[in-house]
Amino acid sequence: MIQRNWFQEYPSGMPKDVNYSAFPSVVALMEDSFARYGEASAYCLGPKSLNYAALDHLSRDLAAFFQSKGLQRNDRVAVMLPNLLHYPVTIAAVLRAGLIAVNVNPLYTPRELEHQLRDSGAKAIVMFAPIHAVMANTLDSIFESVGLSTVVLADASDALTHCALPEEGAADHEGPMTFDAALAFGRLAKWERPLLEPEDIAVLQYTGGTTGVSKGASLSHRALVANVLSSEVWLQPGLQRRQITGQMNIVCALPLYHVFAFVSCALLGMRTGAQVLLVPNARDLSGTIALLRPHKIHVIPAVNTLFNGLSSHPDFGTLDFSELCVSNGGGTAVMPAVAQRWLALTGCPIVEGYGLSETASGVTCNRADSDAFTGTIGLPMPGVDVRIIDEQDVDVAVGLPGEIAIRGPQLMSGYWGRPDETAQVMTRDGYLKSGDVGVIDERGYIRIVDRKKDLVLVSGFNVYPSEIEAVVSSHPQVADCAAVGVPDSDTGEAVHLFVVPRDPRLTLDDLRAFCAQQLTGYKRPKYIEIRQELPKTPVGKVLRRELRAEVTARNAPSQA
Repeated sequence: MIQRNWFQEYPSGMPKDVNYSAFPSVVALMEDSFARYGEASAYCLGPKSLNYAALDHLSRDLAAFFQSKGLQRNDRVAVMLPNLLHYPVTIAAVLRAGLIAVNVNPLYTPRELEHQLRDSGAKAIVMFAPIHAVMANTLDSIFESVGLSTVVLADASDALTHCALPEEGAADHEGPMTFDAALAFGRLAKWERPLLEPEDIAVLQYTGGTTGVSKGASLSHRALVANVLSSEVWLQPGLQRRQITGQMNIVCALPLYHVFAFVSCALLGMRTGAQVLLVPNARDLSGTIALLRPHKIHVIPAVNTLFNGLSSHPDFGTLDFSELCVSNGGGTAVMPAVAQRWLALTGCPIVEGYGLSETASGVTCNRADSDAFTGTIGLPMPGVDVRIIDEQDVDVAVGLPGEIAIRGPQLMSGYWGRPDETAQVMTRDGYLKSGDVGVIDERGYIRIVDRKKDLVLVSGFNVYPSEIEAVVSSHPQVADCAAVGVPDSDTGEAVHLFVVPRDPRLTLDDLRAFCAQQLTGYKRPKYIEIRQELPKTPVGKVLRRELRAEVTARNAPSQA
């Protein structure tokens, strides 16, 4: 194992480990914050907000509702919500009812949603839908086949109050229910507090893992608590950068269903008594800036795409950065030019980190009090051991590339229902093999240099070529196809699709329309080429690396 001489790089007073047993569950951590911060604002979305006391009451009502609908301990509840005030209420309620939350992208197509509901065995779903819709269109076409017993529809117009009462005679309602109605029924029901253990599963966070098959990383209460407490202590030196007046504000422009925002915004915000500023649609840069304008910004976790978009917007520089303490980059590599522009505008350097769904988010990070962008993913965080290993799981020498392997209380318990897949990513001594190739220097700083798999990172989201290929090959006019990741100035990487047509009448517009129906936005190919054939091995396997190299060479600047 690499000698941990990087301790000298830790900020003064930073613990090397964290007492993650201080809270036996995420619920205990949340309820501690509910009691401590009471009337302080917990989540804010424009003119609307929820304080910690309201979050306590509403989540308890919703937890009682779930229990009254017959949901039993460890049943799964899909949470398919954008960044609305409903999200923290729902997550807290699911966990307080002794259930398991399944984070779901609200932009999923029916095909993608069906797989996740079937794989997780979810019995209930809370999803965003217009208040007058009988059923959200995405769920409508697959509802009969997925076995859901409870559907709650959330809408931006919901009152989210503790005072609403259900309509008389509505208690026997069996169809989809509005969020407000579910809260009202729960208020009249009895909440049974579950006895939660640290190793109980709290969340299924879906990821592609080592293959294109989407599978759920089982995150225990212990893993999430450990990561939140580790992140809390790591954040502290950065918060000393500038004096914070009033309550700390954490910007949440990343989607909460993604593990980065789930931990760094939702859970860490609760733990620290912060106000989380929700941004439902970060692609709307003008709208995002308008939501942030009334507030001082103290902490902002983001991916390269968001840092780039905001810092390039003409109005971004007019926001109040006088107390900005930490700009935390993750999800995908932050480009140096973006980091430079961000620092010039805000006076706060981007501190880049690294994590996975399988590690309950971040496990390495640059010092929060760094005064410059390093281009590395930083040091192992408290309680985390990192090794750089070869194909035989043996440590490589300092400075040589190898696979990043991670051990600590933050690790998943395994892939939900997939013990064979779990075994493939674990070493005999309990390290998770990340699939990323990195180099560690003498100080312990780690730099990612490559990926072992063909994973494509689009704005920090995992896109798996095998999934894209499986979808596109189902088109009746497609004979063969291949997808690769290529560099992209906007999203870090983008999907480049190569298609061999079965029917010569197939057009690029046909393919784009088909992908739009079958794939959520970030998975859709940005570039599509029609070819007569694809390079293959003697046994017929497509040589993605040759396609990737061809595109790279084609896009390389010519040498004069």
